[in-house]
Amino acid sequence: MQVSILVGTMTGTAELVAGDVKKALEGKGHSVEVLLMDNLKAEVFERPGAFLICTSTYGQGDVPDNARDFFADLQAAKPDLTGKLVGVIGLGDSTYQDTFNHGGQQFESLLKSLNATLVGERMQHNASSGSLPEDEAVTWALEWAEQTAPLAKAA
Repeated sequence: MQVSILVGTMTGTAELVAGDVKKALEGKGHSVEVLLMDNLKAEVFERPGAFLICTSTYGQGDVPDNARDFFADLQAAKPDLTGKLVGVIGLGDSTYQDTFNHGGQQFESLLKSLNATLVGERMQHNASSGSLPEDEAVTWALEWAEQTAPLAKAA
């Protein structure tokens, strides 16, 4: 299966997580490319295969700065993502209770509104948990890929 990991990050943690997920998925035979959201447009969803959004949360529950233009372009272009298989890896910190993991939640809501097929539950890493986000994300992504691969073949 071909997977594009789209990364929204402020401090580089989401990019680190995406790199580890890429290695794990490639180890299972998938073809994976990591793309920072900095210059992405809605057209990125014209690529074949499945998509993983890997994003942190910043400020008052916002998507990271490098994801803002991409998020706004998706809202404006409103592409029909019917048939697109997507998963969301959200990074956050529960000490910010009111906005915990809102970056991932915002992407999930937007993608659902554009008719994307969300596979699995959104992963929500909590920086206050003491666990490494890359460890949790790799475990989650391998399960996500097992659920997604048969759907990708059928598409």
